[in-house]
Amino acid sequence: MSNELHDCVKKTLNRYFRDLDGEAPHAVYDMVVSTVEKSMLEVVMGHADGNQTLAADILGINRNTLRRKLNDYRLL
Repeated sequence: MSNELHDCVKKTLNRYFRDLDGEAPHAVYDMVVSTVEKSMLEVVMGHADGNQTLAADILGINRNTLRRKLNDYRLL
């Protein structure tokens, strides 16, 4: 799984840089982290049927941290 995710991120980033067509990249780190994090939160919350305690446990983070992130991404 982690190799598949790694390859997917590399492939997507290479495509992103290729598609810039000479434009300067900007804030790539934040773009990638926020995109991956939001997608991960959506999938895990769905898997946990909206149960934040279970989702936090699956993610290995504190429930309050999960709640803050859900608010940050407007997923609540």
